[in-house]
Amino acid sequence: MKRLIQTLQKSLRLWVLAPWLTMFGLAATAQTAPAPPEVAARSYLLMDVTANQLLAERDIDTPVEPASLTKLMTAYLVFDALRAKKLDLNQRLPVSELAWRMPGSRMFIDPKMQVPVEDLIKGMIVQSGNDATVALAEGVGGTLERFVQLMNEQAKAMGLSKTSYKNPEGLTAPGHTTTARDLSVLAVRLIKDFPEYTPYYAIKKYRYPGTPASNETNRNLLLLRDATVDGLKTGHTEAAGYCLIATAQRNFPNLLAMAATANTPTGPGSRRLLSVVLGASSEVSRANESQKLLNWGYTAFEAVRLFDAGQPVSTPQVWKGKQNSLRLGQTRAIVVAVPTGSANKITTQISRPDPLVAPITQGQAVGMLKVKVGELALPDIPLQALDDVQQASALGRAWDAVRLWIR
Repeated sequence: MKRLIQTLQKSLRLWVLAPWLTMFGLAATAQTAPAPPEVAARSYLLMDVTANQLLAERDIDTPVEPASLTKLMTAYLVFDALRAKKLDLNQRLPVSELAWRMPGSRMFIDPKMQVPVEDLIKGMIVQSGNDATVALAEGVGGTLERFVQLMNEQAKAMGLSKTSYKNPEGLTAPGHTTTARDLSVLAVRLIKDFPEYTPYYAIKKYRYPGTPASNETNRNLLLLRDATVDGLKTGHTEAAGYCLIATAQRNFPNLLAMAATANTPTGPGSRRLLSVVLGASSEVSRANESQKLLNWGYTAFEAVRLFDAGQPVSTPQVWKGKQNSLRLGQTRAIVVAVPTGSANKITTQISRPDPLVAPITQGQAVGMLKVKVGELALPDIPLQALDDVQQASALGRAWDAVRLWIR
């Protein structure tokens, strides 16, 4: 009886104290995502580009004016024209009256000049020159109207459903809008699709010979503060406020790979984060808030490499095919961002069609990898067929049909 009374008293004490233990974090709780810092901006997001994972966000689907962040799409089309050999970096483009008379930030070029494409790119990116941007747009599209049409076609192809362009430079115009989410998609595509040209975004100072030196410093203040920051673009109009898309790449010797039995270090690993801060109050504020987000992302989360590029996540059976199994994985390394210190809590589960029936094409989406950290579910990761599996002969298909029926 005495033991029963003691047990009941202990249970009662725990019942009374449980809310307080939970409040002060002393009780065992399910894993939760770290709370982001306060960010002084209208909308923002932080993306782990390496893990393709959103770490923090606020109002990312609210329409906003993109200001000079518009120039990211202009640059995307210019880089695409360079890769397609429709332009050459050394090619000289004329400066039209329209380009020369553009208001706002400028490279200070005029119609007497024939300016190399590479200098126009630097003028557009480093000086945020509206004149350089229009000269490039006319060089690629023939006319400004045609280039804006190309911008909107590319936005649609990228799935930027809430983006509409009215000009290539970003000056305020009715209907010229985007969102933080769309901007992040565009920025990541720019980095991944054109790695050979994105170093332009890390240039700290640039001035075209013969033009004033008063506008030669990149407005991205983080390039001068943080050696790991290598882009990307600033923007400002009265309506948009002060905006910045910043990206950093930092090396970490403890980037982990999930081995079969344990998490084991695999040598230095590189993580790229990207922040979008829109509608800050000043040039300094947008830099401070972006730096705050980047630093928080690197400290609050760690990257864990679950599988190497091309490494099979699973090798399930295939029916009615010339091969009887299929490797599922991704052509890039599968990396997840998890709260720091929680890598040992990762669990994975595969969701896929069953049975798998040939033919199956290499690259075809076949199921998802579900990842959890404790009870915290991370975004599902698509799995692809790493090989082709052609159909078996008529006899082989008939035999498998019988086996499936029995199964």
